[in-house]
Amino acid sequence: MMGLKIVTIGGGSSYTPELIEGFIKRYDTLPVTEIWLVDIEEGREKLNIICELANRMIKKSGLPISVYGTLDRTTALKDADFVTTQIRVGGLEARIIDEKIPLKYKVIGQETNGPGGLFKALRTIPVILGIATEMEKLCPNAWLINFTNPAGMVTEAVLKYGKIKKVVGLCNVPIHMEMNIAKALEVEPNRIRVDFAGLNHMVYGLNVYLDGVRVTEKVIDTILNGDAYMSMKNIIDLDWEKDFIKALGVIPCPYHRYYYKADEMLNNELSEAETLGTRGEVVKQIEKELFELYKDQNLDIKPPQLEKRGGAYYSDAACRLIESIYNDRKDIQVVNTRNNGAISGIPRDSAVEISCVITKEGPVPCTLGELPIATQGLIMQIKAFEIISVEAAITGDYHKALLAMTINPLVPSDTLAKKILDEMLEAHKKYLPIFYK
Repeated sequence: MMGLKIVTIGGGSSYTPELIEGFIKRYDTLPVTEIWLVDIEEGREKLNIICELANRMIKKSGLPISVYGTLDRTTALKDADFVTTQIRVGGLEARIIDEKIPLKYKVIGQETNGPGGLFKALRTIPVILGIATEMEKLCPNAWLINFTNPAGMVTEAVLKYGKIKKVVGLCNVPIHMEMNIAKALEVEPNRIRVDFAGLNHMVYGLNVYLDGVRVTEKVIDTILNGDAYMSMKNIIDLDWEKDFIKALGVIPCPYHRYYYKADEMLNNELSEAETLGTRGEVVKQIEKELFELYKDQNLDIKPPQLEKRGGAYYSDAACRLIESIYNDRKDIQVVNTRNNGAISGIPRDSAVEISCVITKEGPVPCTLGELPIATQGLIMQIKAFEIISVEAAITGDYHKALLAMTINPLVPSDTLAKKILDEMLEAHKKYLPIFYK
């Protein structure tokens, strides 16, 4: 068995220890011998800290895995088998801007929804496409596993405009929901299967099965009784209106609160911004504490404090996906991939988040047909926003960016959309050169 070379771009991320843990746990079925952690100059210090922790974790495992840290992406990518991306263009400072400017206009400020999601896409897509171009030359047979947000739009951009064909987008929301459903039913997670369909951060659990038996209504009742924690560390756990969820008949994801409970979410964000700070500011403090932990020369495991970061199961989901592709598992996992007719009404070439059979040739979407009528309008509105946002990121077209901003359901008017767009374009000018040619 030949050893595998894994490259993680954004290797200085606080999530990386979970990734290392995932590869260690799966070594018997995923023989990784080289892990290359790549970052940029601004992330040099964090990268060094992560590399040292990763090496302590590997040493403890006793496995023949070598970890390399570098700022030279091209050296790392040469002959890679899998490339994972977990980058944040502009760092947490850019995220904080994405949150604060919309809030100034009484609009939700969030990193992947509304104006913040648009601008994260505008900054990120050109960089990821650059990575895809390098992969075509340096590791043309490698898979790109992207969990850089907004994962759906990034995946769509690579599918439509990238130089590589092997790309899968990944999000931790579906696996998080599955874990919580299993806890609520007091069963092992491997006994649960959920049919997921929709878009990234806009995915619904259509059907839930326990040991192959459909238990969707029971799970909905469990959620309504407050016995299932269906939220995440980075999203406030506001109670759903019980009769609404009963009428909806499917399981919304935590991010749906930004659309179905927009007023309450906005008011909570405004209040927290005045007291605790925006989520980006909170994460900045959490990251500071995490990296102080990571510096401890006695630490040789993924610390439990990482769960506060809000990305639980992200890296574990990535390792599971890579292992399934490598071994042609043909198991079912939820990923972002080309629709190919799996969900009716969404363009075939667009990215969707959906349950897929994972093969060595990549994900094969489970054909789920038409979504429930009550979910279709919101899904299609967000898909239109995604498609136009990607076009804006590729072209640097101001009018496309304004159109995307205006049709997003979290932005209440075209006048407000233009004001927010103009202010955010100026604030992020350094990272948006295509708009200033």
